[in-house]
Amino acid sequence: MLEIIDIGIDDAVAFRWEGKITEAEMKLVFSVLKEKIKDYGKISVYQEIGSIGGVEFEGIVEELKFLREFGLSNFKKAAVVTDKKWVQKIAEIENKIFRKIDIKCFSTDEKNEAIKFLKNA
Repeated sequence: MLEIIDIGIDDAVAFRWEGKITEAEMKLVFSVLKEKIKDYGKISVYQEIGSIGGVEFEGIVEELKFLREFGLSNFKKAAVVTDKKWVQKIAEIENKIFRKIDIKCFSTDEKNEAIKFLKNA
């Protein structure tokens, strides 16, 4: 289940991820991302990740379509909130690979710090 949430930052897209993500949920997120990019240019992303049950293949196709159209240059910061150690490691690696995007991982107890991180863009 993917749920769009409000964290009180106009130029940010925030969502909570639990379990398996469907194509419809991925389309929803990418629709919201596109609108924010059109409104603000560069945006930030807030992700709360609980359990991960995978992504439907069609959802991955939607991600590839989005990346082909918008790329990564429209993202300035990403906050990943999770207690999953392996997700934290992936976020650390992504931060090194995607140097133009400031990616930082926070534990679930640090949600407020994650939001503050995005506000200081």
